[in-house]
Amino acid sequence: MPADHSSSTTPSGITPSSIHTTINHLITALVTIRDPTGTFLLPLPDGRIIDTKGWHDWEWTHGIGLYGIWQYYTLTRNPAHLALIEDWFAARFAAGGTTKNINTMAVFLTLAYVYEETKNPVYLPWLDSWAEWAYYDLPRTRYGGMQHITYLEENRGQLWDDTLMMTVLPLAKIGLVLGRKRYVEEAKRQFLLHVRYLGDVRTGLFFHGWEFNADVEGKDGGKGGVGGHHFAEARWARGNSWVTVAIPEFLELLREGNAEDPVLESFLQGTLREQCEALRPLQDPKTGLWRTLLDVSEEEGSYLEASATAGFAFGVLKGLRKRDLVGPEREKLEEMAVRAVKGVLANVSEEGELLNTSFGTGMGRDLQHYKDIPVTSMPYGQAMAIMALVEYARRFI
Repeated sequence: MPADHSSSTTPSGITPSSIHTTINHLITALVTIRDPTGTFLLPLPDGRIIDTKGWHDWEWTHGIGLYGIWQYYTLTRNPAHLALIEDWFAARFAAGGTTKNINTMAVFLTLAYVYEETKNPVYLPWLDSWAEWAYYDLPRTRYGGMQHITYLEENRGQLWDDTLMMTVLPLAKIGLVLGRKRYVEEAKRQFLLHVRYLGDVRTGLFFHGWEFNADVEGKDGGKGGVGGHHFAEARWARGNSWVTVAIPEFLELLREGNAEDPVLESFLQGTLREQCEALRPLQDPKTGLWRTLLDVSEEEGSYLEASATAGFAFGVLKGLRKRDLVGPEREKLEEMAVRAVKGVLANVSEEGELLNTSFGTGMGRDLQHYKDIPVTSMPYGQAMAIMALVEYARRFI
């Protein structure tokens, strides 16, 4: 896109120049956010301290941050943004990497795209070793689901909707870039497993997590059966938004990588459509945002949350643009997404920070857990806002 962005307005009244100005503010804040109080540091038992808020560390927060910058780079082809991404990887690799888990795998979605473009041989062994770990060595739940292991928790037998974004998409993209079909097929299986166990057929939304009961005996004498639970039965907004983001991203990967699967595509398109239609009546009419617990009211303590709103806006707009969302509801879904984009824009501060972003959220055993999560600017909030605005630009500008 040319540097001298038009000042003409889009159908929703947002000017192209304002979108690019806001995105650049968001990127600047993304790479300069600090945690001077240490409130959001993550101490590990081995003595390491992971800075989840600042830019110069390695966690899922940075993985999503990198992907937001990559999304904007693909729109503008500004070499400064590619350099920003590559500099992050160079520094992290020079420091020796980090522990492999579901969340730290997130950065490799961006790296796979960067390697595909640059063919920098330095990146190849990192992509290879981490993907092999995810395929072979990442702990699995019953029936082979990816266990949501993190820096601090093993989470034995647990499936989280976050996993689709943090590990499944990177594995699929690496498989396509390196020509390893087994990774792509495993990613397909993971999508099916996560939809099966996390989807709420009553509402069309998704629960945050599922845990298999460890004491259910199978007919073969081993642990089997489908006994388990959805913890607090939380239909958590950002967790739902990972699904909204991941489905159209995954379907695009399969198409572009000549790995189409018509049956899976139809299934995931239907899943996405059902979820998006369920989101419509839950959007706050005044702000365009959704609440951190989608179906819990403000009076009951569920606050408005901007990062999930950005994720929903991105996924819906991309689903519409790629024709993954079809049918008579398309116009209403587009109106919903545009209201969400306006809500995101209204929550970007003068300093370029996305306000009303909930902090990283572990699995809750009760709904109060989600209501108590603090609000603070984070790299993923910045990136999700960038992604929403980039997708808005692709659709309307």
